[in-house]
Amino acid sequence: MSDTAAAPRSLAAGFGRLIVLVYVVFAVSAGARALFQVATKFGDAPVSIALSAIAALIYLVAAIAIIRGAASLALLAVGIEMAGVLAVGALSFAVPQWFPEPSVWSHFGSGYGYVPLVLPAVGLVYLLKRRKDS
Repeated sequence: MSDTAAAPRSLAAGFGRLIVLVYVVFAVSAGARALFQVATKFGDAPVSIALSAIAALIYLVAAIAIIRGAASLALLAVGIEMAGVLAVGALSFAVPQWFPEPSVWSHFGSGYGYVPLVLPAVGLVYLLKRRKDS
């Protein structure tokens, strides 16, 4: 007897592959920004630097979770990312003195073409749709 049920596709297949690519690029970009700021401006803006480092870590966790098919971890990472972008984005406008140096999430990611704002929205929709489909 043959099994006619299709095996579930990997989270990192199809459109998921593009999402992973963007997460890896942003992990490297945010990590490089944090390292540069640590080397040149740490005393001036430790909060902004920490936020860039945290963003890099979250991007990396999201990419690895999607690659490994760990949907719950991916949803958690992307959810935290969305909350971080919204909170930091709003606070960077409301209390700009808290952010003397921009972070990846400052001004909702304006320094990165607002991709940091769009990416978690796309990631959440993708992951929730995949969860519903499986």
